[in-house]
Amino acid sequence: MIPAQFEYHRPETVAEALQLLQRLPDARLLAGGHSLLPMMKLRLATPAHLIDLGRIGDLRYIREEGAAVAIGALATHWMVESSPLVRQKAPVLAEAAGRIGDIQVRNLGTIGGSLAHADPAADYPAAVVALEAEIAAEGLGGRRTVKATEFFTGLFATALQPTEILVQITVPPLPARTGGAYLKFPHPASGFAVVGVAAVVTMDRQGRCERARIGITGVGPAAYRAAAVEEALAGAELDERTVAAAAQRAADGVEVNEDLFASADYRRNLVQVFTRRAVLAAAQRVT
Repeated sequence: MIPAQFEYHRPETVAEALQLLQRLPDARLLAGGHSLLPMMKLRLATPAHLIDLGRIGDLRYIREEGAAVAIGALATHWMVESSPLVRQKAPVLAEAAGRIGDIQVRNLGTIGGSLAHADPAADYPAAVVALEAEIAAEGLGGRRTVKATEFFTGLFATALQPTEILVQITVPPLPARTGGAYLKFPHPASGFAVVGVAAVVTMDRQGRCERARIGITGVGPAAYRAAAVEEALAGAELDERTVAAAAQRAADGVEVNEDLFASADYRRNLVQVFTRRAVLAAAQRVT
């Protein structure tokens, strides 16, 4: 199908984009376009104005800021997947990026666009939640940061204000003796996560779990931390039996999604299976 008629704007700076966003209330931001453009073609979204961020080169980077990794909103999935810095300091994020769509999508889609779209089955949300990343949003009044654990507020909903632009994702350094893994059960048609689990595990010197952070996507209306699993793993030896018992609580307190492909019961079972696998894989990667 062909999108409804719209006016196209291509700013070259964040400031210019913010001015347009303020002046044009019926406008949508375009980053890589892999979420918005299909919606426009299906007439599920009919913005009167489209603000293309693609020329804002200042938002396309991956660099160190102190001990943290800073990623510009327009960094593509391929940039995140292949970055030596991300692979070294936040390998879970690189692993999640490598599982998104196909090579064409990864070459054009952006991390900022994916997070701002907040698809309940997207891969990045589980990883940034588990990594306790911070997300920077910029508006005419300045820049503010939001914890990833507070960023996803509901189905396709985030803490971004209508006149703000997501500009950066900051991943703090991982503690010593930490390993991570991202595993998902992909939908066979779309590749989106029916269930996706990011596990980040820190071990103490005695080989017990000092702390676990479990981010889950695909299961509820928004990505979330599986607090009950984290509590069950704290202080425990991460053997098969202990991890399997903790993973049974992966959907505690969550209104589980249901669709034509996966019932709520099926998803609930899948998230238990993939939580167990992700935690065990993360524990094996502890260095």
